[in-house]
Amino acid sequence: MAEQASRRGMVGELSAEFLGTMILILFGCGVVAQVVAAGIGDHDSIAWAWGFGVTLGVYVAARLSGAHLNPAVTVALACFAGFSWKKVLPYSLAQTAGAFVAALLVRWNYTEVLAKTDPGHTIKTQGVFSTLPGNGVLPVSELGALRDQIIGTAILVLVIFAITDLLNTPPGANLAPLIIGFLVVAIGMAWGTDAGYAINPARDFGPRLASYITGYGTAWRDQYGNLYFWVPIVGPLIGGVVGAALYRLFISKFLPVAEAEVEPGRVPVPEGEAKD
Repeated sequence: MAEQASRRGMVGELSAEFLGTMILILFGCGVVAQVVAAGIGDHDSIAWAWGFGVTLGVYVAARLSGAHLNPAVTVALACFAGFSWKKVLPYSLAQTAGAFVAALLVRWNYTEVLAKTDPGHTIKTQGVFSTLPGNGVLPVSELGALRDQIIGTAILVLVIFAITDLLNTPPGANLAPLIIGFLVVAIGMAWGTDAGYAINPARDFGPRLASYITGYGTAWRDQYGNLYFWVPIVGPLIGGVVGAALYRLFISKFLPVAEAEVEPGRVPVPEGEAKD
């Protein structure tokens, strides 16, 4: 019975990660399609819609899985907050699958608009689904974009750890998802130039794959023809660990620990979460 309950719990967690990430990408890729292909909106509407997508995705998934919605967050939690390493790969696959399905829906829904704006499905609208160095326009190298992704994701994860640390001053009244959404808006407005602030391997790879199988033959490369898909995967995975380590080093270890507090893992994980 215990094994069956554990299996059922794991299915629920993966379902939550899948659907939460799907909600995130429906709003994120959807708004970029609206701005790039239809000419409705601007950079600020993109930043706000991505932020709201994060907030709504977290509210969908938080109770069952903790709403990581991002392999970089999952890996950081495994490194520094006691999250089970056995769940890292399943969570990451569920997140990527959710992003993939959402991107397919955006691609299908915007079929006519994308075809009108970019009949050849080229680099011109590839950014609807996946990121490019310098947003496909500015002269930014792969290494420059990698640097950007490491820094941007480090900021993301450091602040997420601060927001969700019960020993710090976390938001009350279940407002943490909203604050995390604002964090993503801020990163988009301040750190979006060099690489389009993917800061999430699932967010980039899932839609990139969806665009490739639906006609974007250049999906794996950047505007210079260089193989680029690895940058928004490797950069965020490194940056997430760096951000979590910085929070532990400069903040977490100095916070007073309540007597009832059980280590490891000050960043809360879902009730009943198994730890290695």
